[in-house]
Amino acid sequence: MKFKAKALWGAATLALMAAAPAMAQDVSACLITKTDTNPFFVKMKEGAQAKADELGVKLSTYAGKVDGDHDSQVAAIESCIADGAKGILIAASDTKAIVDSVKKAQAAGMVVIALDTPLDPADAADATFATDNLEAGKLIGAWAAATMGEGAKTAKVGFLDLVPSQPTVDVLRDQGFMIGFGIDPKDPNKIGDEDDARIVGHDVTNGNEEGGRKAMENLLQKDPDINVIHTINEPAAVGAYQALKAVGKENDVLIVSVDGGCPGVAAVKDGQIGATSQQYPLQMAALGVEAIKKFAETGEKPAPTPGKAFFDTGVALITDKPAEGVPSIDTTKGTELCWG
Repeated sequence: MKFKAKALWGAATLALMAAAPAMAQDVSACLITKTDTNPFFVKMKEGAQAKADELGVKLSTYAGKVDGDHDSQVAAIESCIADGAKGILIAASDTKAIVDSVKKAQAAGMVVIALDTPLDPADAADATFATDNLEAGKLIGAWAAATMGEGAKTAKVGFLDLVPSQPTVDVLRDQGFMIGFGIDPKDPNKIGDEDDARIVGHDVTNGNEEGGRKAMENLLQKDPDINVIHTINEPAAVGAYQALKAVGKENDVLIVSVDGGCPGVAAVKDGQIGATSQQYPLQMAALGVEAIKKFAETGEKPAPTPGKAFFDTGVALITDKPAEGVPSIDTTKGTELCWG
């Protein structure tokens, strides 16, 4: 994965646009994340700050109070406009509602780069640096199906999602899992319209342990025999495990997730999570700061990975129980590459 990450980094091509150059010491940038407590966004902030320090870019950082705090992100964009920043890196909480604010920033001469979570529509941002979240979902879905074997045909599946607004990252991971597991997702842009009899239901977690615990309790009330859980991230997965353990069902349910933070990889090693798809937030943010500096100096905007609509920062399946036909790395390697 280290080689792949370097290759992805070096494969970026840039499309030239006219803009007035700026001196490096005049370049300022903003990073806006969903929260400042989720280890994923903590590492993203570290990556952005380290690269900003290296390049001499002034970085201002903002975050929502909780996952889904759209108003705080709108206020952050207004602050960035007022401060004259040259660019914004944003992991949007509400990928549709934030678009009007993004347009204001672009009209003020900024480049806006979505990190991790594509906007809706995706081309509302000037670029997206992200994990292939659909692929991340497919990997854990295929692993779960292969691990269950014939049991996958009669599985009882629950989904612990993010927030009711269904941000694109949530939708892509859900739909990817369904495709990998062999469930028809119906509308690929929507969560909850599926009609597969194996689906017990969906609940939201706000991407944290407490939310995961409550959502798991709700799904157990719907069907106590639920045996597969897809979670939006590892904090939600750990919360689900805690809820299952409280009722003695921790060994009866297969939990899969996405993130690849060090605590999540440890949870895979300990057997709380069966498998997780690892992503690389430090690289996303570092690339984003580089792109803003280049835009400020030359007017160039980053182009997507060839063949994709976004710049792919890599993904790998982490598990100590590999399944035939599903590429993966173990928790020893995952620990070398993890964050948080």
